[in-house]
Amino acid sequence: MIQVVIVDDHELVRTGYRLIIEQQADIKVVGEAADGEQGLALLRQLEPDVAIVDLHMPGVSGIEVTERVRKLKLKTRIVIVTMVSESPLPRRLLEAGASGYITKACPAPELLRALRQVADGRRYLAAGIAEAMALDVIDGSRQSPFEQLSSRELEVALMLARGQDMQLIAERLNLSAKTVATYKYRLFEKLNIDNAVTLSHLAGLHGLLDNQGAL
Repeated sequence: MIQVVIVDDHELVRTGYRLIIEQQADIKVVGEAADGEQGLALLRQLEPDVAIVDLHMPGVSGIEVTERVRKLKLKTRIVIVTMVSESPLPRRLLEAGASGYITKACPAPELLRALRQVADGRRYLAAGIAEAMALDVIDGSRQSPFEQLSSRELEVALMLARGQDMQLIAERLNLSAKTVATYKYRLFEKLNIDNAVTLSHLAGLHGLLDNQGAL
């Protein structure tokens, strides 16, 4: 039996996932969380086989959940489900330790296929995402200026873009304020910007923020 925890800040979305999974004989939902912090606590407590994690959550992001699961050396494998299908997020999340990446537009059979494949120790990428990533490698193109950021720079960028201050970012990432400032300087330089307002606008243009401006 594949044990699954759902981490998503929308109750309706969690209910939808649960209803889909409850119809399967080999998959069981063992817990749900409405944000990343609650999700991490559940993952530490239950250590399910797979966690379905929303990227766009207030507070602790899907990237942070993924990285902290890896650092804690939990057996749980992460499947990210998000509205964002374009680079650089799929690649960065795989680098951070995610095992799967699908969009919220995917049909139910694809969600189930991703859960089973990831639980079996393999990675799963939605076909369109995998194709886009492959084309990026072949032609050397970059879909977004955020592609040039490291995983940590991207995470800091997204937290800054949704209005979090430096001290809060430092606390959540367990970094010094000086280190966060260094990441901020580097990412601003790479993106050729000089303030967080422009950063937020740029992130929105490239689909890295949802309609509410949350990660």
